[in-house]
Amino acid sequence: MDIRGSSAIVTGGASGLGEATARLLTERGARVVVLDMNDAAGEVLAKEIGGVFAHADVTDADEVIAAVEAAKELGPLRALVNCAGIGWATRTIGRDGSYGSAHDLGAFTRVISINLIGTFNCTRLAATAMGQTEPLADGERGAIVNTASLAAFDGQIGQAAYSASKGGVVGMTLPLARDLAVVGIRVNTIAPGLIDTPIYGSGPAAEEFKAKLKRDVVFPDRLGRPEEFASLAVELVTNSYMNGETIRIDAAARLQPK
Repeated sequence: MDIRGSSAIVTGGASGLGEATARLLTERGARVVVLDMNDAAGEVLAKEIGGVFAHADVTDADEVIAAVEAAKELGPLRALVNCAGIGWATRTIGRDGSYGSAHDLGAFTRVISINLIGTFNCTRLAATAMGQTEPLADGERGAIVNTASLAAFDGQIGQAAYSASKGGVVGMTLPLARDLAVVGIRVNTIAPGLIDTPIYGSGPAAEEFKAKLKRDVVFPDRLGRPEEFASLAVELVTNSYMNGETIRIDAAARLQPK
């Protein structure tokens, strides 16, 4: 699929995986809407790449619709890459055996809401707009790339909420691809492993933590780079025969329990 002259939306686009993807989509000729909650970083990036910043909570239908409408002003909407998400780590029960120390239900709900429901919200609304565009070759109208995680398969101790949310993203990949085939929209999912993003912070402590993380990586012996995720995301957008798949990008890492 040729994305030159079309528009694309990248959620969580102001940093990390989303930023790298927004930059590469721009290099390939798309006009990008950077959807994020971080106004400062989002506006700077959007200006730099000649795109538009949209402040939006991925779970808020009205805000996402506004972002979709902004994308339509830039060109026919052909691509959505969902990178927005949060993490949470805590064990299911507490050490003291009390009900009060069990995993906070509100935290579990929030992780599911942003990572899974937010992904679906953006997918359903962007797909609605894509379905209104003129079809390209083979009746293709657009492509959606969602972001899961290695934790969807190898969830560690304390990752029940996060793993459930990302497992849900994997689980809805094929049904979404089947649902949206009627209007020529493809859906794929990337399950990244340990990628070196700003989420880990900076400084000696952060570097020590990242060095510990890479113990599960097989080869190459390092954390992944956001640009490597972006390369795969753009391939999934542009390769018209890729559909309904979840692809791990993790250097053959398999996470230990903790």
